[in-house]
Amino acid sequence: MDAFYASVELRRRPELRGKPVVVCGSGPRAVVTTASYEARKLAGIHSAMPAAVARRRLPDAVYLTPDFPAYREASAQVMEVLRRNVETVEVVGLDEAYLDLTGIFSPKSTMRRIAAAIRDDTGLTCSVGISESRMLAKITSELGKPAGLVVLSREDALERFAGESPGLVPGIGPKTVARLEGMGILTLADLRRRDVTELEAAFGPRSGAWLHARGRLWDDSPITVSRETKSQSTEITFDVDVHQRGELEAHLVELGEELCRRLAKRELEGRTIGIKIRLDDWTNVSRSHSVEEPTNDPAVVVPVALDLLRAYDPQRSVRLLGVRVASFERDADAGEAEPPAGQLQLGFSGAA
Repeated sequence: MDAFYASVELRRRPELRGKPVVVCGSGPRAVVTTASYEARKLAGIHSAMPAAVARRRLPDAVYLTPDFPAYREASAQVMEVLRRNVETVEVVGLDEAYLDLTGIFSPKSTMRRIAAAIRDDTGLTCSVGISESRMLAKITSELGKPAGLVVLSREDALERFAGESPGLVPGIGPKTVARLEGMGILTLADLRRRDVTELEAAFGPRSGAWLHARGRLWDDSPITVSRETKSQSTEITFDVDVHQRGELEAHLVELGEELCRRLAKRELEGRTIGIKIRLDDWTNVSRSHSVEEPTNDPAVVVPVALDLLRAYDPQRSVRLLGVRVASFERDADAGEAEPPAGQLQLGFSGAA
């Protein structure tokens, strides 16, 4: 979806169309959730940018607090359109999904029709990328934003992206890019020229082989109708670091109770209860404990979480605190199957 959260806001506030709109929190550590294309063009505002930086760059923009219930409702409307038109839909976020178009006579025409149906039913626009794999479909979907539709083969992509940074590939983050640069690998073409054994020596057998494949823009991961729910969590990033134990425990109780409400709504129960702590020096700490019976009962989850916090006894101020439940008794897993040869996949991307 195109600037999804901002687009949902503009749908109910049409008087803001054409203006720079930024969706973000108001706290000192808030980050931009998304920004309208006007805000992006005027000041380079983008998702995950600190909200304070955005406000300095563009003080006259319209700043809106995120409304996630509204975004979830809009997402459900979009995904219903997709499922109504294509059999295999893998939802990977509120604003992003992959579709399996194998066997469809005219994928491009089909997606034009689906994009029009989304626009007619929801008033929102999407950008579509059609290619031979999930990875390439996602990359391709970024080429026509907003409201674009691009078809790109792997062979053409190898030529088109040869001079791009390896960071173009989903999953290759800034730290990996920096390590590759230290090896003299600045572009995808450079990465393709390196032997797999060199990459495995530097990154380990599994990661090295993965990088070798991605350098060749190769991805054989299948599209699945639903993905396994492995854990659920709630967390809070404090506006000001917290050191007082009583305050931390009060927040932990609230987080645990909220998490249990969500689990009960989804009929999920887990055997592993954990906490996550980020200290003021950005050290991340996690602790967990397994219980005998799967649960979503706050009377069980909250005391375990409190015991974990007390046992760890953070000696520094806390920046972030979270509670997690995992090892679910009932996981939403429809199973995975290998894609048939020649599978055509579509990336329906909401990345900023």
